[in-house]
Amino acid sequence: MGFTMKRVYDEPAASDGYRVLVDRLWPRGVSKDRAALDQWLKEVSPSADLRKEWHGSPDRHDEFVGRYVAELDANSDATDALLELGREHDRVTLLYSSHDPTVNHVAVILEWLGRHGASVEK
Repeated sequence: MGFTMKRVYDEPAASDGYRVLVDRLWPRGVSKDRAALDQWLKEVSPSADLRKEWHGSPDRHDEFVGRYVAELDANSDATDALLELGREHDRVTLLYSSHDPTVNHVAVILEWLGRHGASVEK
């Protein structure tokens, strides 16, 4: 099956498989029980500086993608852990809190995973 993504605010489902929060900050208004996480892998999220800069200028998405991919490429501990989860579980759902399902860091992670041999569903 592979990797997919879902807002952490959406209702958890058995079909989610292994649920991993990939935001650096805990989502507002979501309890740990409600999140139903298997793991919080905040190390794979954008750096604090990149996240702050991008939230201030969402119209610079292409620049964000390039810089974030460079961070992912340089962060082998976190990305190796993520790729390993894909080998260990039939389905891994990457959870995020962003409102936009297409212009967010998880969409970039899925593209990165696909380029590195992982099965990805959008």
